[in-house]
Amino acid sequence: MTVVDFEKILAGGDLRSIGKSKEVVSLIKTKSDFDKLFKSLHHKDRLIVMRAADAIEKITINNPAFLQTHKKELLDLLLTATNKELKWHISLLVSRLQLSKADLGFAWKLIAEWVLDKKNSRIVRVNAIQSLFELMKQNIDYISEFELIIKEVNKENIPSINARLKKLKADLSGLLKE
Repeated sequence: MTVVDFEKILAGGDLRSIGKSKEVVSLIKTKSDFDKLFKSLHHKDRLIVMRAADAIEKITINNPAFLQTHKKELLDLLLTATNKELKWHISLLVSRLQLSKADLGFAWKLIAEWVLDKKNSRIVRVNAIQSLFELMKQNIDYISEFELIIKEVNKENIPSINARLKKLKADLSGLLKE
């Protein structure tokens, strides 16, 4: 059995490129493979972390259950992530978890702070908004808080954020009709 060196595949180049993260996605066949890749989120090289997070995000679109055993690590990363490239992905990954009421409250608070923090990159903020929308689906009690956050962020009139807000407002209308 060949051991895949994900870090070697993900290394090289610069932060403007996802490198061979698509190749890594195609190499993940089992939960064990995924767990090995997940360890790369703790690598010292910011580039490897970013690309691993990108691959993990792509993999878990269709396999969100792969994340569940990493729930504590993901919630911890909400507290400790400082690089914007990791933040881009972490909030979306957290929104794919099945969370207890307490964990949902914890995640909601931190991700809402990311949305409202104007020092965060626009990509971090857009993805955090999407994450809050997905988390709200787990507990509709957050709808009024979500609407307040949208209202506050909308005042900033940032095109990329406004585009996401427009889409989510339509999705929210559909959700409320259900």
